Amino acid sequence: MPPDDLVTSIPANVLDTLSIDLKTRSYAGHVHLDDTGDGTAEDTGSQNHLFYWFFESQTCDPRTPVHDQQDLISRTPLLVWLNGGPGASSLLGLFLENGPLSIADDAAGTVSVTDATWNQEAHVVYWDQPVGTGYSHSDAGTYVHDEQALARMFCDGLEAFFALHPEYAHCPLYVCGESYAGKYVPAIALELDARNGRAPEGSRVDLRGISVGNGWIRPELSLRVLIDYAYTTGFLGIAQRDSLQDAYAVYRAALDADRFEEATRLGNDLVDTVLSYGGNFDLYDVRRWDDLPMGALRAYLGSAAVKAALHVPPGVPWECADNDGPVAEALAADNMRDCSDRYAEIIGKGYKTLLYTGNFDTACGYRATEEILDDLMRRKGAHEHALWRDAPRLVWAQSQGDPKGFVRRLGDLTQVAVPDSGHQVPAFQPAVCRELLYNWLFDRPFHGYDPQQRLKRAG
Repeated sequence: MPPDDLVTSIPANVLDTLSIDLKTRSYAGHVHLDDTGDGTAEDTGSQNHLFYWFFESQTCDPRTPVHDQQDLISRTPLLVWLNGGPGASSLLGLFLENGPLSIADDAAGTVSVTDATWNQEAHVVYWDQPVGTGYSHSDAGTYVHDEQALARMFCDGLEAFFALHPEYAHCPLYVCGESYAGKYVPAIALELDARNGRAPEGSRVDLRGISVGNGWIRPELSLRVLIDYAYTTGFLGIAQRDSLQDAYAVYRAALDADRFEEATRLGNDLVDTVLSYGGNFDLYDVRRWDDLPMGALRAYLGSAAVKAALHVPPGVPWECADNDGPVAEALAADNMRDCSDRYAEIIGKGYKTLLYTGNFDTACGYRATEEILDDLMRRKGAHEHALWRDAPRLVWAQSQGDPKGFVRRLGDLTQVAVPDSGHQVPAFQPAVCRELLYNWLFDRPFHGYDPQQRLKRAG
């Protein structure tokens, strides 16, 4: 008997006039968790419902019973994908960035199969979290207020998913995300690590590492860089830059005094002012005036036929916001906190870590990630800092010589800067992004050259 959450086909457009048969095993639905208020109190009697949509790797045969290919399934990596916001549904990632399906920004909302999907060689599961995001919801209107509560709830949900699908419970696990998930990902990974430390060996998850694209990690640095970037690219005049730097000083004073909710309000005001001075350029791609279109996706995921296909109750709405609405309001005290120490802890524990950035993102771009990593290595000691500084920064080249990216690696840490990309690297450079992910995931080489060595030889 097939599992209750099996998905075999989905509507091919908003009007549900055609359907798409899925070619891999796919499961979607909710895990149901007892609501414990702040995550530590006793059961309140209501439940939280976290939504997931899983796609098995295309290397597995959906026509072959699981028990006849369990070894292949278990050695295939399982990627968890999380969008940020806060409040952004991870189905944005599925349909607009790295999933096996895409949706056109046309009147019909036409859905099609993509060829740059991350589940070509890995299992991928998309989670709407925290509660209040996407199809995830709470009976009692619960929202999380910090990363610890968020991580506990998510890990409870992941355990419930593995209880439904134990065939994936021992896959090498990688927690991946983007933007504000730069906070979610390390918090979840450290919670998984802590649970592994308390669990019997046979029931531990096989956590291997984390991957974050354009992460919101040290907000005060990202905001300072935003002002500089907007000025350098001509979206600010010198007097406007100076007034914004004055406003930044007020924001920093609130942050340094641990007035985090006030700092979040001031930081958001600062971003709005930069954008307004610059004619409202796209915060996530300085080359554009509008973010990735999602109007058709909202209509599609709100339709009764899609909800039925994904085992979502008809009365559950699809909620999606970017740093706005009740999810963001509940995390107001969390938004501007520096979470870089969590990355230091993850790297220190020996987990593989990938940080990649699109170079036209003004929100959480390259320079902030570069300076965060440099500071983390400095804090590890002079020797580690020198090794990181001296690690070759390879030009990862296409066959004709143009760069796909710029790659630096030291031990378990990999950093990749991707040219010609904005904030959502899998959307702007889908083939390159999947290749960089797989190179990191499977320890494949980044073919290219060290320009400094070339210059020395030429000299």
